[in-house]
Amino acid sequence: MADYDVIVVGAGNAALAAGVSARNSGAERVLVLEKAPEEMRGGNTHYSGGLLRIAFDRTDEILRLVPRARELEGFVEGVEPYPAQSFWSDLRRMTGDRSDPELAQILISNSYDTACWMADQGIRFEPAISLGAVKVGGIIKWAKGAIVRAANEGVGLSRMWFSIAQGKGIEIRYRAAASRLRQNNRGRVCGVVVRDASGIHEIGAQAVVLGCGGFEANAAWRAQYLGPPWDHAKVRGTPHNQGDGLRMALEIGALPWGQWSGCHATPINADAPAFGDRQLTDKTNRLSYPYGVMINRLGLRFVDEGEDQALFTYAKFGGAILNQPGGVAYQIFDAKVKDLLEARYGTSQPIIAERLDDLVRKLQVDHQAALRTLNEFNGIAGNGVFNPGERDGMDARGLAVPKSNWAQKLDTAPFSAYPVTGGITFSFGGLKINQRAQVMGTDWNPIPGLYTCGEMVGGLFHHNYPGGSGLMSGAVFGRIAGANAARDRD
Repeated sequence: MADYDVIVVGAGNAALAAGVSARNSGAERVLVLEKAPEEMRGGNTHYSGGLLRIAFDRTDEILRLVPRARELEGFVEGVEPYPAQSFWSDLRRMTGDRSDPELAQILISNSYDTACWMADQGIRFEPAISLGAVKVGGIIKWAKGAIVRAANEGVGLSRMWFSIAQGKGIEIRYRAAASRLRQNNRGRVCGVVVRDASGIHEIGAQAVVLGCGGFEANAAWRAQYLGPPWDHAKVRGTPHNQGDGLRMALEIGALPWGQWSGCHATPINADAPAFGDRQLTDKTNRLSYPYGVMINRLGLRFVDEGEDQALFTYAKFGGAILNQPGGVAYQIFDAKVKDLLEARYGTSQPIIAERLDDLVRKLQVDHQAALRTLNEFNGIAGNGVFNPGERDGMDARGLAVPKSNWAQKLDTAPFSAYPVTGGITFSFGGLKINQRAQVMGTDWNPIPGLYTCGEMVGGLFHHNYPGGSGLMSGAVFGRIAGANAARDRD
């Protein structure tokens, strides 16, 4: 008899959802292997904002998840339905219509039910006010679909999952690094080889779920698959996501899938550490750029900061920033929008001046080119009515790089600048799975006994990413993987 019914490799949102789902589905012996020490546990989930993108048709569906939000002034009035078709439209638009339609349908159609399942397990939610919501005329305006997050963000989500898993009798081993998948003579995955404090040994299982993240913390793989300058990128999350699960699966013939040359990257404080800060978590993010302008060291704008709301552009703008000279840019704002900046900006000190030209002289940029860029912008901007709650059409056309919305003149002192870089969150390349979350082989057949979820699922995201869909995908496919792994018997 195998040592365990199900072994889950990894201990983030997707992995623990898989473990809990497996336990709920009849697996009596579930083991979670966490490569990190206990004080570093939780994968990228710990560093996330805890946001979940959910398709829903009625406000009361959201209130089921956050019932106390009914008491929050302007909450109910600002919630707009986000039907499945809108989620699909956003996903297609963000990914250049490359998202795997079967996976997308599973993600979208299961998003609300999975959020309710999480709540039933004991995950608590709260309104995601600090992650993109703004109050306009007493009403809280949201980026559609991005309304709910885990209580206490990713830190809270991680702690709640661990508490739930332990309460269900799931065994969790720390400093236990899976290094190889075991197969029997019929090709079925029947366990893992693990390296821990006692050495290297084998652990048997009826089925294995890989939920141990992408390769974003692996500089060599970033150079190989993403190309320069990604090997120099700062990592927003855990240093432990080195692509181990992907390597193990590929070694036994798993089919690589999705955009291996793409990733989710975020504008972050340029002074952020090389890997995620356990205390600051996602608070190094700098996502209020739609209300200002960004310039590089050449003194030039390089993206349309107002292309869309930040939750629809930040995952690609991080990469755009990293590819600027020195991998650095400056976000520039005037006093008119000071109160619109996310609270996360308060974790660093901006560069401030009473005059725009004095501000520019304090930046490590081509001063003449930067002043010319900002003066040209101010000469065209300011057409329309500024509305931070939605795309307002207040544009600045006729520039080398236009700004499509929120294009106010920079004309009110004091002026502030925040140096930013691109921090990588997770890699998009992963493994091909079927609707049961089974890993597919290069022969296009499922590899018996092997499942995956979370960042390791390839094909959902290409080029860009709608905010909140990563954690939602992890929970959806983790739940599916765990349930099917529990029922998988040799």
